[in-house]
Amino acid sequence: MTHTMTHTIPPTRRRLLLAAAVGAALPATAPAQSDWPGARPIALIVPYTAGGSVDVNARLIATRLGERLGQSVVIENLSGAGGAIGVAKAVNAAPDGYTLVVGPDSAITIGRLVNPSAFRFDPLKDLAPVGLLNTAPMVLVARPGLGVRSYADFVQQAKARPGQYNYATSGVGTVLQLAMELLKQRSGVFVTHVPYRGGAQIVTDLMGEQIDLAMLVSTSAIPHVNGKRLLALGLTGSQRLQALPQVPTFAEMPGLGGYEMLSWTGIFAPAQTPPAVVDRLNRELNAVLQEDAVRAKLIEQGALPGSGTPAAFGRFVQIEYERNRKIVHSAHIKE
Repeated sequence: MTHTMTHTIPPTRRRLLLAAAVGAALPATAPAQSDWPGARPIALIVPYTAGGSVDVNARLIATRLGERLGQSVVIENLSGAGGAIGVAKAVNAAPDGYTLVVGPDSAITIGRLVNPSAFRFDPLKDLAPVGLLNTAPMVLVARPGLGVRSYADFVQQAKARPGQYNYATSGVGTVLQLAMELLKQRSGVFVTHVPYRGGAQIVTDLMGEQIDLAMLVSTSAIPHVNGKRLLALGLTGSQRLQALPQVPTFAEMPGLGGYEMLSWTGIFAPAQTPPAVVDRLNRELNAVLQEDAVRAKLIEQGALPGSGTPAAFGRFVQIEYERNRKIVHSAHIKE
């Protein structure tokens, strides 16, 4: 009797039973990945304090990203050790798509080179690139009373008085310091680095004639240059900024062709995050960065919206790291 019943099960029914049996044997994580982001909010770590340019850009995209994913994206500011503490939390988080980090250039491609004791992980191996959030050139600005009208004027003056001038950045091992050190190498001048803890005090001291030059992120420089309180000598990007059309790029200047350094931020997930989750995050991030309101806000700050695939962003990060490694080595930069 049993033998007869087995042969009476229709083929379609047998296939359904087989599919059900296979489905039951699959790992329990498979449905969770397809349900992502589900009912849990996503933490977006910002490895710096609230109110800085990295934090501002993270907040600009977090709400819209959350709306597109159908789940809230919550900013978590976790500063310290040049970004190492916040990035380390992401590195050590579960690779489930619920913890992301806004990785800035300095923390991802410079920090481990200059301060290995703080960066006890390898951002290039321990994080999965999701997408490039934005890029922005830096601006070399001079104090009002320096007595120069252009970068060529300054180089001439600095060569005549080696070691007499100084420049400020927001810290040792920042992309700002590396940009200036590369410029010094290309121009053949010696200018002493004065590291500060933040950009606001640098601007105050520049306007007060206490330091000679500073390399600033474009967001910090734009209002003071346009307000004629500081003189911009050049931009580190390959094209002029809409917000500073009168300021030339260094690449335009004699002997500096090909010079280009950008500050940038990107979104990263812990390594081993499922590729389907990374790809979905990347698609939604790219869509947010195409929105007119988001683009307008970034351009107003002197930044350009990022875009592209996770693989393209990964290649970009690797190229940045190799270039920075050479600058750190040749300029002997150490924390």
